[in-house]
Amino acid sequence: MTSNNYSVRRYVKIVYRLASILFLTLHVLLLYNVYSYADICIDCHTNPRYKKEDIEKLQECLDCHGSAGHVYKKSKFEKETIVITNIADKKNLPSSNHHSELASVPGLKDMILIPKGEFIMGTDIRLKDERPEHVVYLKDFYIDKFEVTNEDYQKFIEVTGHKAPENWEDNKYPAGKGRHPVIFVDWHDSDAYCKWLGKRLPRETEWEKAARGINGFTFPWGNEWDPNKSNNPIRGSVGTMTVGSFESGKSPYGIYDMSGNVWEWVDDYYLPHPGSDYASPEFGKKYRVLKGGSWWDCSFYSCGISAPAFNRAFFDPSTKNDSFGFRCAADAR
Repeated sequence: MTSNNYSVRRYVKIVYRLASILFLTLHVLLLYNVYSYADICIDCHTNPRYKKEDIEKLQECLDCHGSAGHVYKKSKFEKETIVITNIADKKNLPSSNHHSELASVPGLKDMILIPKGEFIMGTDIRLKDERPEHVVYLKDFYIDKFEVTNEDYQKFIEVTGHKAPENWEDNKYPAGKGRHPVIFVDWHDSDAYCKWLGKRLPRETEWEKAARGINGFTFPWGNEWDPNKSNNPIRGSVGTMTVGSFESGKSPYGIYDMSGNVWEWVDDYYLPHPGSDYASPEFGKKYRVLKGGSWWDCSFYSCGISAPAFNRAFFDPSTKNDSFGFRCAADAR
């Protein structure tokens, strides 16, 4: 009997030690990952230098992320039924509180009027900073039908003397890319261009309504992911394309390239959505938001595919690279 008790106690001690070792190992791995990815996140969100040779690794990620979007999300995009009640009292609905800073009355050529009303913003089924799904009421506004192109931006440079993007030579954009979106522009460049035209950068709410419509689409064209409806990395894209290249990828309002081609700066600081219980240390007035994803994707860095219209990126406003661009908006007269 004594021998049996001794054997049991010995067995329990061995199991306890093994469990302790496993527990400590998991914590070490967790801390290692946090330490490793912290530098990647900081570098990416301040002055990213994408490694294009990582495309093979990216493709491995997209084998899973191509339809799922993110490892912590449901296996497929699922459009949840949303019952909106008591929306008649629009004073209770969140709306943008930015002030317009138009220098003059803007020209409305190639701009689309987005009618006033409610729309569904955010999502409850993916990343924490995209939550919660909520209703926003907006007044009428205009937004550019296309991303700002190199041709457009050259006029701005010639008139104002503004510094040209770093991929230009002698204040001239790369040959054959006049109708490609301008890149290597930071938030300040984008803001200055829009104000020069008497416009402004779109607010995040405006951008998302223009992309999703009133039905809360996941993508500008609907709820089903289709890599052939935008310029995205899953297609094996190696750079920007002529704006408006994907007729079937238009938003419900007829706006092009609101998924893919280039990330687009919006006016907003990176802040939580109304009603969010997520407290990110990155929230505040340090970063500005970009929307829409691009020809290059951050999936390699485990951020999840960027194509959904509710996706949010945040970067230092002085960041410039070959996948950032913008479009302008204006208040309705």
